[in-house]
Amino acid sequence: MPGENLSRDEARERAELLSVDGYEVVLDLRSAVDEAEPADGPRTFRSVTTVRFRAAAPGASSFADLIAPSVNSVTLNGRELDPAVVFDGARIALDGLASENVLVVDADCAYSRTGEGMHRFVDPEDGEVYLYTQYEPADARRVYANFEQPDLKAPYRFEVTAPEGWQVWSNGVEESREGQTRRFAETAPISTYITCVVAGPYHYVTDSYTRGDLTIPLGAICRKGLAKHFDADEVFLVTKQGFDLFHEIFDYPYPFGKYDQAFVPEYNLGAMENPGMVTFREEYIFRGKVTQASYERRANTILHEMAHMWFGDLVTMKWWDDLWLKESFADFMGSFALVEATRFDQAWVTFANSRKAWAYRADQLPSTHPITADIRDLEDAKLNFDGITYAKGAAVLKQLVAYVGRDAFLEGARRYFKANAYGNTTLDDLLSVLGEVSGRDMAEWSRAWLQTAGVNALTPVVTCDAGGRVTELAVVQDGDELRPHRVAVGLYRLDPDGALVRYARAEADVAGVRTVVGELTGQEKPALVLVNDEDLTYCKIRFDEASLATLRSHLGSVTDPLSRALCWSALWNLTRDGLMPARDFVSLVLAHSGRETDVGVLQMLHAQALTAVTRYAAPDWREQGGKVLAACALQELRFAEPGSEHQLTWARFFAAGAATEGDFQLLLGLLEGSARIDGLEVDQELRWDFLLPLAAHGAIGEEVLAAELARDDTASGKRHQVRCLAARPSAAVKDQAWAAVVESDSLSNALVEATIAGMQQSSQRGLLAPYTEPYFAVIERIWADRSIQIGMDVVRGLYPSLQDSQATLDATDAWLAAHESAAPALRRLVLESRDDLARALRAQACDVAAG
Repeated sequence: MPGENLSRDEARERAELLSVDGYEVVLDLRSAVDEAEPADGPRTFRSVTTVRFRAAAPGASSFADLIAPSVNSVTLNGRELDPAVVFDGARIALDGLASENVLVVDADCAYSRTGEGMHRFVDPEDGEVYLYTQYEPADARRVYANFEQPDLKAPYRFEVTAPEGWQVWSNGVEESREGQTRRFAETAPISTYITCVVAGPYHYVTDSYTRGDLTIPLGAICRKGLAKHFDADEVFLVTKQGFDLFHEIFDYPYPFGKYDQAFVPEYNLGAMENPGMVTFREEYIFRGKVTQASYERRANTILHEMAHMWFGDLVTMKWWDDLWLKESFADFMGSFALVEATRFDQAWVTFANSRKAWAYRADQLPSTHPITADIRDLEDAKLNFDGITYAKGAAVLKQLVAYVGRDAFLEGARRYFKANAYGNTTLDDLLSVLGEVSGRDMAEWSRAWLQTAGVNALTPVVTCDAGGRVTELAVVQDGDELRPHRVAVGLYRLDPDGALVRYARAEADVAGVRTVVGELTGQEKPALVLVNDEDLTYCKIRFDEASLATLRSHLGSVTDPLSRALCWSALWNLTRDGLMPARDFVSLVLAHSGRETDVGVLQMLHAQALTAVTRYAAPDWREQGGKVLAACALQELRFAEPGSEHQLTWARFFAAGAATEGDFQLLLGLLEGSARIDGLEVDQELRWDFLLPLAAHGAIGEEVLAAELARDDTASGKRHQVRCLAARPSAAVKDQAWAAVVESDSLSNALVEATIAGMQQSSQRGLLAPYTEPYFAVIERIWADRSIQIGMDVVRGLYPSLQDSQATLDATDAWLAAHESAAPALRRLVLESRDDLARALRAQACDVAAG
C-alpha cells in the first residue's frame, strides 16, 4: 500500500465508500513524565480508538490512517486482525467491510519533538512537562487511528488519563473525572485535523461571554513560567469584541460550546482553529516591551482563528484544493474585524504593507498557483499554506467586497453557513450563494481571480494641457492574465504647508490593457497619481515618472497612512523586480522613514532596507550601505521620544544593522549599563536582540552567552542562546550547527529553527560557502527521513542563498536536472529558493548599473 502521502484520488474514493458515525479516543499520557528515556525507540503513549462507520458497498476494502511505532491489536467487527499483516507503518488495511462497522485500534503512538502530532516539551526553567496536539493537514493519525481527510467528518469523544496534578482540555467540555482520567463531551461533527488535546501543569484563567441567551465559557492557557507575563484580560477583550461582531454579521450562533485559547511552546504556526480549543504560539505572550504592532498582530490572529469557527470548522472544504475557502476568508476577516470591532482601526494599513508583501512574493515564484489550487496529495497541501492561499486570497476577497458590495458579501456568508452547516463544500457552493445575493456573474469573476495565477501591474498614464489640467488619465494593465479591477484612483498635490494630500478621487472598473478614467478629466495636474488608492484590489502599483519624482522628495509628507503605506509597498516591489536600484530604496528609507507614524510600517521598512543592502545591493556597495543604515538608525534612536515604541523600533533596527566597532561598543555599553539612551529600557528580550549581532561579529563569546542564559534560564532564553551560539564567526561553529541540524534529529523544531537562523548570517558569506555542495547532497535524504515540517525548515533554511552567484544557480539547476523524480514538494522548495536567488541577482545587476 502507499505510505503517508494520501492522494486526492484515494481520499475521493474513500469518501464515496465510507461515512463515519463517531470516534471514541482513549489516550493514556502518564508516560509523558517518566524520568527514564526508553532504551530503544521513541517515548510513546497508549492510544485506543473506536471508530463506528458505514460502508456503501458491503464486502469492499478500504484503509484507516495511523502513524505509530507499534500497534498492539486491530479488531474489525469483532474480528481480530494481525497488526503485522494489516499495518504498514502508515495505514491499516480493512478488508471485507460490512454495511455498519466498528474498528478498534490499540496502538503505542510516539510523542513528537517536531510540533506535529502530540508534541512534548520539557520546560528548562522548572522541569515541568507540557503537551499539546497539532494536526493540520494530516497529523491526527500520529495520535489516534482515523480516516484522515477533511470530508469524513464525525463527532468525537475523548478520554484522557494524565499524570497527577495535570490539567487537560479537549474540544468538548469536561463531563466527568475519575482519578486521573477525564472524559470530555461529544463534539459536533468535525474533521480530524481540528481535534485537539492540551495537557500539562498549565496556568489557566477563565471568563465568559454572554449575548442574549447565549453564554460561552472562555479560557486562556499558558505555561506556568509565562503566567507573570500573561495579559489574559487583553486576550479576553479581543475575544469578546470578535464574538460581538461575528454574531452580528454572520447571524449564526457560535456552535462549539466553550472557547479555550492555549498559548503553547515550540509551535510551528501562528495558531490553529481547533473548535473550542484554539492553540497559539506562546510568543504571543510578550516577555518584554513590544510595540502596538505586536498587539495588533496578536489580535488579528485571535480574530482570524475565531472566524474559522464558521469558515473552516462549521463549514469545511471537501479537499485541500479549496483550502482558500477557510484561510482566505479568515485572513480577510481578521483585518476586517480589527477595524470594525477593536482599537486597531488602522489594520488595513498593516494588511496593505505586510500581508500583501507575502502574497506578492508567493505569486511571482515558479510555484505560483491559482487561489483554488490543484492539490494532488498531502505534501502539496502542506506547502500550500502560503501567501497565495492566505494573503492573496484575502486581498481578492477585499476586491470582491468592492465588486458585489459589503451587504451582499455578508448576506452570502450567512446563507453559506446555514446551507452547509457541519458539511463540506467546494468553490461552486460559495459562488452559488454569492451569485444569488449579488446578481453578478460570479463564474467570470471566479475564473479571472480564483482560477488563474499571477499578479497584474497597474500604471497611470497622464496627459495634461498647457494650462496644467488633465486631458486624459488612463490606467494600463499588464500581466499574463488581465483581470477586472475595481479601483480607486487618487490625485495628490502639495498643500501650502508642504503636506502631500489627496484632492480628487474616482472609482473605476479597470478591464483589459487600457482603461480611461474619464471622471478625472479636467482636474488640476497632480504631483502624484495613486492607482490603487484605498487598496481595493490586488495588484502591483506602478508610478509615472512625475509621481516617482514627487515620492523621492516628499514621500514622508503623504498625510494618509494607508496611502503612504501603499506608496512604500509599490517602491519595494519596484526594488524586488529590479526596476529600482536597491541603493535608491535605501535612500528613500534614510530620507523619509523617520517621519513614519505607523510603527508596523516602520518595522517593515527596516526589514526591507536590511534586505535591500544584504541581498539586492551591488556587492561592493553592501558595506557602505550597511554603515549608512546603522548611522541613520542610531540618529533616529537618539532623536526618538524617550520610552516610545518608535524608540524601541529604532533600537532593534540599530542592533540588527550594527556595522562598526563603535556600534558594537555602544551595544555592549547598553547591556552593561555603562551607556544609556534616555527612556530606553533594555529588558531581557532587547538584551538578546543586542547580543545576536555582537555574537555574529565576534564581539562576545560563548562565556558571555552562557552567563546570559543563566540570567534567563527559560525556554525563550534557550532558543535565543542557541541562535547566538550558531551565529559566531567560526568555521568550527558552523560545522557544529550543520551537524546538529543535518546529521542529527535530536533537536526540537524550535531549536532547529533557532540553529538555522543563527548559522545563516549575511556577514559570513565566506564561512558559509563550503556548505553549498553538501546541501545538495543531503536534501533528498533529509526529505525522506524527517517529518514534513522539519524537512521544510531544513531545505528552505539551509539553501545557499547567501552564495549569490551564477555558480549557485548552476548548482541548483544541476540538482534539479539530476533529480527529476524527487518528491514534487521537495523540488518545489528548491525551485522557490532558486527563484529568490535569481531575483536577488537581477536586483544586484540593477544596482550595479546605478552605481
